[in-house]
Amino acid sequence: MTPSVEPAVRDDSQYRGTHSEEILVDVKDLRMYFPVTEGAIISRVVAEVKAVDGVSFFIRRGETLGLVGESGCGKTTTGRCIIRLENPTDGKIVFHGQDLTELSQKQLIEARQKIQIIFQDPYSSLNPRMTIGDIIGEPMQVHGIIPDPVKRNNRVRELLTVCGLEVGFADRYPHEMSGGQRQRVGIARALAMDPEFIICDEAVSALDVSIQAQVINLLEDLREEYGLTYLFIAHDLSVVRHICHRVAVMYLGHMVELAECDVLFDNPMHPYTQALLEAVPIPDPDVEHDREHKIIKGEIPSPINPPSGCVFHPRCPLAVGGCKTEVPDFREVEPGHWVACTEV
Repeated sequence: MTPSVEPAVRDDSQYRGTHSEEILVDVKDLRMYFPVTEGAIISRVVAEVKAVDGVSFFIRRGETLGLVGESGCGKTTTGRCIIRLENPTDGKIVFHGQDLTELSQKQLIEARQKIQIIFQDPYSSLNPRMTIGDIIGEPMQVHGIIPDPVKRNNRVRELLTVCGLEVGFADRYPHEMSGGQRQRVGIARALAMDPEFIICDEAVSALDVSIQAQVINLLEDLREEYGLTYLFIAHDLSVVRHICHRVAVMYLGHMVELAECDVLFDNPMHPYTQALLEAVPIPDPDVEHDREHKIIKGEIPSPINPPSGCVFHPRCPLAVGGCKTEVPDFREVEPGHWVACTEV
């Protein structure tokens, strides 16, 4: 068993700025390349899908960091790498002073007790052959947290109540519940391990709008009650603005902007972030009808063969000659506001 280490307080001016808060999760230069092979009998690697390509960020204790971007930009892969459902190609993932990429399987099992994930689909992430009580209680039994069956059942019912479900749901099966109820079960299962850090991977995108609000409010209440830290992966920017403290924007495996939530929404600097926010519909139909829509030209390049220089330059309205060859630094243009663009 690894000795306990105090959580890192990162002294890195490139990402810290003037903050001095305790950092719980510190991702440094993360890369995840998936090999592309050909050949039925003797396969060989012919290319690589660069799903995540040099991403760095940190999450303070008690904070919710939003991770947004188009489908296929690497958001979910980043989350899966942090919890080590995928083995990163390169980079560091520091949690509680430990680099998760260097842990043995036994050490990783111990570390995962404090890192949990809530998946996008609340139905496929639950075993249809198990009752809700067994689904929530299984992690506590496997990890030996509450070996006594009676105490474990009491804890299951307590978690159901905390997540807004009746204790009688413990005897039901997933197919007997609505999507919102199943997602609450997923949240209860994550809480069963008494985690410090939870990755919410599109946790509300499969739910109706009214149910989304309930689940978001539940996540906020749990964060305050249990002192949780979230990585909130989403594509719905209105949800992100409601729940997140800071927001990171990804494009084609790269981080293009990172700032406090209100700052990013009120003053987006990267052309891609501006385009994302302009695509958000306005509730007033008259205003929505009359406003000018700026559509990003072109298609998202393939992550197998990404563009040289700035990966956004083929679609960027601000692109100049140097953007085709120079990879922009992720630099601080204002206190706490980081942008990867040479024209900002």
